[in-house]
Amino acid sequence: MQIEFEIVVFGLFLMALLYSAVGHGGASGYLAILSLSVYANEGDLWLKQYAWFLNLIVAGVAFFNYRKEGFHDRDLTWPFLVTSIPFTFFASSLKIGDGGYNLLLSLFLIYAAWKLLMGKKINVAENKTLKVSNALLIGAIIGLTCGLVGIGGGILLSPILIINGWAKPKTAAATSAIFIWLNSLAGIIGSSISQHLVDLGNIAPFVLAVLLGGFIGSKYGSKNAPQNSIKYLLSAVLLIAASKRILEIL
Repeated sequence: MQIEFEIVVFGLFLMALLYSAVGHGGASGYLAILSLSVYANEGDLWLKQYAWFLNLIVAGVAFFNYRKEGFHDRDLTWPFLVTSIPFTFFASSLKIGDGGYNLLLSLFLIYAAWKLLMGKKINVAENKTLKVSNALLIGAIIGLTCGLVGIGGGILLSPILIINGWAKPKTAAATSAIFIWLNSLAGIIGSSISQHLVDLGNIAPFVLAVLLGGFIGSKYGSKNAPQNSIKYLLSAVLLIAASKRILEIL
């Protein structure tokens, strides 16, 4: 048990390191690590709330670093939040149990990664204008997914922003970070009201692991990584998340 605990803590650190480099909280990665350990026996609610709590730590650090470097765009961010937060809150009280959703989500993540890798080199000088109506619809759909699965939504929002030319990679990372933080909080509150708040007595080692990983990863992503390196890192994250969900189906 002790050896497995140490492996889990190290795995959470690595996930936070990788995800925070692209402005993500890492819930998909945390769910993968915890689900492959003895903690999978704790149940869906435990896994979701733990992932959301760890998201708060890492996404908070990531947003601080990206905002500090001047990559946060409020006008880009708020339309997604208006609908995502209430939908996350509502969906967090619901349960999903079949593998069909995991299959569809996996295919989407793989497609998004392929588009990022095979598409033309990102033009960092020009962006397309985002329609508020599109952002409201996308925010609602992603929010519903956040509440059902137990993620913060950055894994879905970032590629949408980049592929459609609505944001540069680092701007997308900043938007995703605050998006993840607020939706994770909504998920915790919604699931706690409808069900209950799980016992968080042993979360401290996990928090320290993701805090360190999140600090290092977001520092690198916000300051040192070139724009197109962030694109490739994001593609790797998408494939990791997709692989995790495919393994669940199998």
